[in-house]
Amino acid sequence: MTATVSAATTMVGFGVWMRVDPAGFADWANWPNHVHFLHDAGVFQIGIGLMLLCALWWRDALAVTLTGFVFANSFHAINHALDRDLGGNDSDFWMLGLVSALAAAALVIRLQALRARRMEATR
Repeated sequence: MTATVSAATTMVGFGVWMRVDPAGFADWANWPNHVHFLHDAGVFQIGIGLMLLCALWWRDALAVTLTGFVFANSFHAINHALDRDLGGNDSDFWMLGLVSALAAAALVIRLQALRARRMEATR
């Protein structure tokens, strides 16, 4: 458990840094300062860290994966809206947002199914 929390904390920490201060992270990592790439990489790192933490509470791989995906893809969509002056297509935000909405609906359905199973098991 300690290794999982440590890995999650590292992923979230670096992800937040990439998202909030891409120039500072790029300088530290000796990478080019490609703001949109670092914003996207940051939210994906945070999503991985979130999945690691969720895996400590849930034993359902689909719920864990959907949670991380909904978080990362939703913020990916937000990145496309905020960084639209850096390139991409006007439709990117909407298309990514639609996929996030579908995945969020799938997560709600999955959590309801898991709750129903738990209720049946306790009867």
